[in-house]
Amino acid sequence: MNFAGNYYYLVTIGLQIICGIHCLRRGRGNWLWLIIFLPVVGSIIYFIMEILPSMRTRGPRIDVGAIVNPGAKIKKLEEDFRFTDTFQNRIKLADAYLSSGQTEQAVELYEDGLTGAFKENEHALGQLTVAYYQLERYRDAVDAASTISRHPQFVRSKAHLYQALSLEKMGQLDAADAEFKKMIGRFSYYEQRYHYGSFLLRNGRNDEAGKVFTAMLDEEQQLSPMERRAAKYWCAKARTEMKAMA
Repeated sequence: MNFAGNYYYLVTIGLQIICGIHCLRRGRGNWLWLIIFLPVVGSIIYFIMEILPSMRTRGPRIDVGAIVNPGAKIKKLEEDFRFTDTFQNRIKLADAYLSSGQTEQAVELYEDGLTGAFKENEHALGQLTVAYYQLERYRDAVDAASTISRHPQFVRSKAHLYQALSLEKMGQLDAADAEFKKMIGRFSYYEQRYHYGSFLLRNGRNDEAGKVFTAMLDEEQQLSPMERRAAKYWCAKARTEMKAMA
C-alpha cells in the first residue's frame, strides 16, 4: 500500500510539474490555477486540451493512396454512402470531396448533414468554413466559424484560421487582426502565426510581420525534436518570407 501510495503521489506530482512548466512556457498562465488546485483532474484536462493536440500537429500531409490510385477512395466512400446514408458516411465522403478539390459537392453534403442532433456539429461546420472560403463565400465562412467559436478547440482550428482570412477578404481588417492575435502563443501555433505574419505583410505592416517571423525562428531552436518536426514546414516558410523582406 505504501509503495502504491508513493507511486501515485510521484506520478501526480510529475504530471503536475510537466503541465505547469508547459503552460508557463507557452504563456497560458490562465490554466495554472486549475493545475495547482486540482492537480490530478486539472493536469489531465490540460494534457488533453493543450499538450496532446500539439503532439498531433504536423505540416500538410500527403495521401499516398490517393496519388497511387486517384478516385478509388472516393468511389468506395460514395458506395458506402449510397448503401448506408448515415451522418458519419456523409461526412467522410464530404471530407474526401473537399480534400480532392470537389468543393461544391463537399458543401452540399455538409449543409444537408447539419440537421437535428448534428445541427451544430463542430467537425462539419469547421470543414464547411474551409470550403466556403475556397468558394469565396466569405460571409458564410465567418458565420459557420462563429457557430462553433465557443468550443475550446476552436482557437487552434483550421476554422478559426479561415474565419480570420475571410474577415480580411471582407475588408474587416481590425476584426481579422483580433482573431489572428487570439491564435498567437509562444512555442506553438506555428501555422497560424505564419499566416498572421503574411496577413501583416499584405497590409503593409512589414515591421510587425518581421517580428512574428523572427519569434518563430528563434523558438525553433529551443523546440524538442518532436515539436521541431511539427513546426518545420511553417518555420521554413517564415524563413523564406524573411529572406524576401531583406
